[in-house]
Amino acid sequence: MRSAALLLLYTAACAAQVLTAQYDNARTGATLRETALTPANVNVASFGKLFSFKVDGDVYAQPLYLPGVPIPGKGVHNVIYIATEHNSVYAFDASGVPAEPLWHVNFLNAAAGIGAVPARDVACRLIAPEIGITPTPVIDLKSGTLYVLARTKETHGVLSPDRYVQKLHALAVTTGAEKLGGPVEIRAPGPIAFDGLRQLPRAALLLSGGQVYLTWGSSCDAGHYYGWVMAYDARTLAQSAVLNVSPDAAESGIWQSDNGPAADEQGNVYVATGNGRFTAATGGRDYGDTLLKLSGSSLQVLDYFTPSDERALNSQDADLGSGGPMLLPPQLGEIRRMALIGGKDGSLYVLDRARLGKFQESTGKTVQTLHFADGIYSAPAYWNGRVYLLPSENSLQSFPVRQGKLADRPDATGAQRFGKFGATPAISADGARNGIVWLIETKAWNGADRPAVLHAYDAANVARELWNSEQNRDRDRAGLTLRFTIPTVVDGRVYVDAKSRVDVYGLLSNR
Repeated sequence: MRSAALLLLYTAACAAQVLTAQYDNARTGATLRETALTPANVNVASFGKLFSFKVDGDVYAQPLYLPGVPIPGKGVHNVIYIATEHNSVYAFDASGVPAEPLWHVNFLNAAAGIGAVPARDVACRLIAPEIGITPTPVIDLKSGTLYVLARTKETHGVLSPDRYVQKLHALAVTTGAEKLGGPVEIRAPGPIAFDGLRQLPRAALLLSGGQVYLTWGSSCDAGHYYGWVMAYDARTLAQSAVLNVSPDAAESGIWQSDNGPAADEQGNVYVATGNGRFTAATGGRDYGDTLLKLSGSSLQVLDYFTPSDERALNSQDADLGSGGPMLLPPQLGEIRRMALIGGKDGSLYVLDRARLGKFQESTGKTVQTLHFADGIYSAPAYWNGRVYLLPSENSLQSFPVRQGKLADRPDATGAQRFGKFGATPAISADGARNGIVWLIETKAWNGADRPAVLHAYDAANVARELWNSEQNRDRDRAGLTLRFTIPTVVDGRVYVDAKSRVDVYGLLSNR
């Protein structure tokens, strides 16, 4: 087993991999080892849908990828990992050959009364008909472990109340077997109990400094819920720290449109909260509509940013936490380390990570604030000196970064206008060359089911769309769309989440 782990570590270190949501802990959304796909060959003549992985439930979690994985009895494979709302985790050969999974585990047990959580139980149908694994898992390459957060409903007869349970699983990437004595049930110490029914984990898992970080918000703001952050030791699954961001007033959930918490070079963790009361500036403990900078070891609040109009944001359901945080690499200029966060009111805040600013008397005290009319339900991406953003009811835009600020206006704008929610970009590139921006166009809040649309833009000039999956719909049309999904681009293929399947796109010469 140790030799297999060493082989995996060596092989993966030399090749492209996707271990976490948005490719890295800074959540830049960029993969820089893509040599097969270029702006020259991503077009309707040479690029399209290759095949689909059929699975047992809807797929919200971003697929993860490991090359060179030794699967017992089946040889070495480049593996794509897919998690579903039916509480399954699949490992497939990323090429689609063989078509059947290399391994598949499921956390349900009908005989023992353990099932997925029905959407009707949470009084919210935004994830329906069942809720199982929603947040993107995370992989520890060194130990060969896949960490997964899953929800179940336990029914033990008419005389026993139903239990809604959430568990952190540690799975071997080679077999899917449970590791580290797992799974462990999620609980919170102290007077406020963790509610496995009301607490919805949407934001991706984060692995940083030997800790696995989990966060929770609500389902449609239903019931009594809190914004939770918890850390678990990646080696033992022991709970190491817990933070309730709203212990006195409740609410202030962490959802971030499924984007993950971020971590900086020092291991500090960044999360954004939604609607809720804010009292921290007057000695309280509640952090509604706030970007928090937390100690990675203790989850102590080290710094924070709260807009001056937080009270209005809270009363109007205009969460700051509808967007996910992104940390830029070091820049030239006075502000070297920047953080970006956007919210439902359409404000994109550019912040100094060394001094986030706490509660602002005026938003002018931020490094910079850009405004978009219809809100931000996504995270930006960064590549080669530009920030890429697609706000709600808007088009893809690119903003050059100079001297610690974004340009006030985009240097290019896509021609296609997306609907409600916009999209979180994913960027593939070969270092500083051949950048492509990938986006999944999804349905509106209460819209009818319709196919997802995968778009590809030239990252050097996003006014130029290279390709989309509706140009040759008979060949390339994607499955039914799900909200907030992000494509995974790796090793010449693009993986797109959909209802009960993942569609795979690539160069048609590889069919």
